[in-house]
Amino acid sequence: MTFEMALVLAILIGAVILFVTELIRLDVVALGVVVLLMVTGILTTEEALAGFSNSAVLTIAALFIVGGAVMQTGLASIIGRRILAVAGSDERRLVLVLMGAVALLSSFMSDSGTVAVLLPATIILARSAEIAPSRLLIPLAYGSLLGGVGTLIGTPPNLIVADLLRTEGYRPFSFFSYSPMGIMLVIAGILFMLVVGRRLLPDRRERFEAQRIESPEELIDRYRLPESMFRLRVRRGSPLVGETIGRVGFGENYQTTVLGIQRPVQRRGRFRFGGNGTRRTNGSQGDAARYEAVEPDADTELYVDDLLVVQGDGNDVGRLAASWDLAVQPATEEDEEALFDEEIGVAEIILPSTSELIGQSLVDVRFGQRYGLTVLNLQRPGEYNGAARPDFKHRKLQFGDALLVQGTWKNIVALREKRSDFIVTGQPETMLSAPNRHKAGVAFAILLGMIVIMIFDLLPVAAAALLAGLAMVLTRCLTMDEAYDAIDWKSIVLIAGMLPMSTALTKVGVVDAAAGALVETLGNISPQAVLAGLFLLTSMFTQVISNTATAVIIAPIALAAARDLQVEPYAFLMAVAISASMAFASPVGSPSNTLVMGAGNYRFSDYAKVGIPLILVVAVVSVLLLPILFPF
Repeated sequence: MTFEMALVLAILIGAVILFVTELIRLDVVALGVVVLLMVTGILTTEEALAGFSNSAVLTIAALFIVGGAVMQTGLASIIGRRILAVAGSDERRLVLVLMGAVALLSSFMSDSGTVAVLLPATIILARSAEIAPSRLLIPLAYGSLLGGVGTLIGTPPNLIVADLLRTEGYRPFSFFSYSPMGIMLVIAGILFMLVVGRRLLPDRRERFEAQRIESPEELIDRYRLPESMFRLRVRRGSPLVGETIGRVGFGENYQTTVLGIQRPVQRRGRFRFGGNGTRRTNGSQGDAARYEAVEPDADTELYVDDLLVVQGDGNDVGRLAASWDLAVQPATEEDEEALFDEEIGVAEIILPSTSELIGQSLVDVRFGQRYGLTVLNLQRPGEYNGAARPDFKHRKLQFGDALLVQGTWKNIVALREKRSDFIVTGQPETMLSAPNRHKAGVAFAILLGMIVIMIFDLLPVAAAALLAGLAMVLTRCLTMDEAYDAIDWKSIVLIAGMLPMSTALTKVGVVDAAAGALVETLGNISPQAVLAGLFLLTSMFTQVISNTATAVIIAPIALAAARDLQVEPYAFLMAVAISASMAFASPVGSPSNTLVMGAGNYRFSDYAKVGIPLILVVAVVSVLLLPILFPF
């Protein structure tokens, strides 16, 4: 082994350890790999940065935009709900329909996106059928992983191995090259779950039945929020006229939260939602006063006769009214109803023992600025929990504290991704609405057009994906800002950063050495034995690091092994693409698995118990069929 080989392997091993332990963010690790390969002279600057211009990376970024538009328009939800409408209430039929539906959708959009779309509906189905969600959610996640194998755009490893074939002078896989194996694996996976997997799945029925999901109205009542809500009218001559909410410092100076502003308008009209998200509604002060709801922020300027809907201790609100010459009025039922709608909601979050907020106050962590949510109340186990205490925003947070928060449903759902810091009770996902529902037909036409272009090879895959992404923006299926938000930049940087590692492994001879060892060990038996070895090796890697990084590392070894054996590389590379997506045995191996873990109340061992046998089933099917579909 040369010094350069040892150096590259050391960098690779260090990256894998950091991927597994997550001591450093994955995208930071990938950037570190790029920098180390440059500064050590293993790769030139051009070689090290080539991943950021790689066609597969650009294709994946464009597909994130297409997927974002499918989400924003509600197209995915429409398709998913119509499919699930035929599921019925029998558990076997539910598993069959769920896995088939999620596999179909994940063939054309991201696995995790598909699971996120169908997760709320699946929980509702489980509840209506009186089945514990733990019986359905692992099949849902596994179905998405199996379905991703079905097309070129189903999952990043498919694009990576196709791009490797193209750059090495081979005919790349086409859009439906993956479909025969994908279909067979979905069938095998469903049969496994129906016959064997269901017996291995946990039935956490008791805990599920004990959990009662409270509606926003019930949360508001339990936290006694109406008791701490008031209306403050800005009198003519009040020093508040012309001031902004930020300059007044309602929270800092008076421990009072402005929930909303009702502003007088001249125009008459019944309650309706405006195009800009405001609401017009009849006021409570007679025919002359009709009000338009204004969403408050720090820069909102206040005017005469504005009605501020505020929440806080009565003494603090009284002090605020006296200081700024405001008229105090009781809150109305309409004010309480305005706390939540299709866009804004209330939810309860609980702090687990691992939360970094413990020991700090809401003011210390700048909760509102950090998470885009307003804390309306805090309840602590073992204490009297009535109306909000005036000092709750300055109290040091403790394990088990429950916070009632208000904000957009999108920001509330985003807290689910911060599993170590928050437990979000209930299912706020069910309240999310697609803001561009009227564009669902347009999004479907663009998605279909992209698929047709890829199927008939009318344009390169990258060009077709970029064209579809641009069309989604130009037709306003989503804005450009939303397009940027739709891209998982961490994944893009991870892929672009790890592709140079593949180049480095090849350049210093590690790939040839690994392929040679594989061929010497298993090649004497048969190419099929090498195929099995590649499948199992990739499967082990993908349980602990991302499927993308796994494919980047193993695919060149598979190609080199095929060359050493003097056989066609297609079966070997297809095996790598398939096995890189078979992250069944770990909740951290795939975002799909992670998404269902909390909702299904799963443990780490649940994934291993069901996932390891399924990996073996997929391996046997793949090793038997791949040489038939792609002869050596």
